[in-house]
Amino acid sequence: MTGPYAKDQPQGFTNRVEKVAIVGAGGHMGKHLTAHLLKTGKHTVTAIARPNSTSKLPDGVKVARVDYSGDDNTALVEALRGQQALIITMSVSAPRDSVSKLVRGAAAAGVPYVLPNWFGHDAANAQLCEDSLLAHMGDAIRAEIASLGVSAYLQLVCNFWYEFSLGGGPDRFGFDFNKRSFVVFDDGRVPINTSTWPQCGRAVAGLLSLKELPDDEKDASPTLSQFRNGSVYISSFRLSQLDMFESVKRVTGTTDADWTITHESAEQRWRDTHPEVLKGNFGAFTKMLYSRMFFPNGDGDYQSRRALDNDLLGLPVEDLDECTAVGVRMGENNEVPHSH
Repeated sequence: MTGPYAKDQPQGFTNRVEKVAIVGAGGHMGKHLTAHLLKTGKHTVTAIARPNSTSKLPDGVKVARVDYSGDDNTALVEALRGQQALIITMSVSAPRDSVSKLVRGAAAAGVPYVLPNWFGHDAANAQLCEDSLLAHMGDAIRAEIASLGVSAYLQLVCNFWYEFSLGGGPDRFGFDFNKRSFVVFDDGRVPINTSTWPQCGRAVAGLLSLKELPDDEKDASPTLSQFRNGSVYISSFRLSQLDMFESVKRVTGTTDADWTITHESAEQRWRDTHPEVLKGNFGAFTKMLYSRMFFPNGDGDYQSRRALDNDLLGLPVEDLDECTAVGVRMGENNEVPHSH
């Protein structure tokens, strides 16, 4: 780019992102991102899929089947050439070098924007990320993107996914819907931000639908470029566990008497599991991760510290009980693995 304004760009410059590639388009998060990008009508979406992938992809998605597991990234670079944004959404259990290979492929193909598999924690809260054992992963990939000098990164700070976490067993938000049990962390009144999958999808689609650059010096409208190498902050709800419980009781038609309620210290849960994960017990990771977010120090509540970008992205206010009902159903049907 030759300047910070659209008017300064060479002939043929289009001031919006039209071509988006996504890895993991058929996954939990990826299918929502893909569906909402397609819904805007502003994007051509290409799924980068492994040759043997059997994931069902939404209608309207182009598919590029690429094996990027080896050292030769020729096919990946070819698939990414001409794309304006690459979204990487993968399981935390994916091979450690997968994101790095994709980021290097994007740089070689000249992709301007990369969303590098960061959908959750406040990346600016160093201590929270360190204690959650996510800091190294995030720091490494941001440093690699910077060192390649081609792409800018964009991160979605959305905290834990609401329906998934509500239905995901006692290691997450404390609920077990089949046993009707509820583990309350401390007094249950610590609020955290949490976002639904559809809200995350709308947020990324809204972000990539913004004009890229201001038209000129007088243009104060929001742009994609203002989020370069930074985070966009969204949330569906700011809730405590007891707020969630009230919604759960409304949805299930139950009272406190129908539930087995116990109390545990969030900090003690974290202290018990953190060393286990460091020793290689990945089964303790989920409990460690969620316990840290509920510390009474407010780390899980970024909304009270900084402005949310919900309005800028045109995100709707959601109905809590409707979203709770989805989480309850997921829990009752065992749709969420109880550990990563």
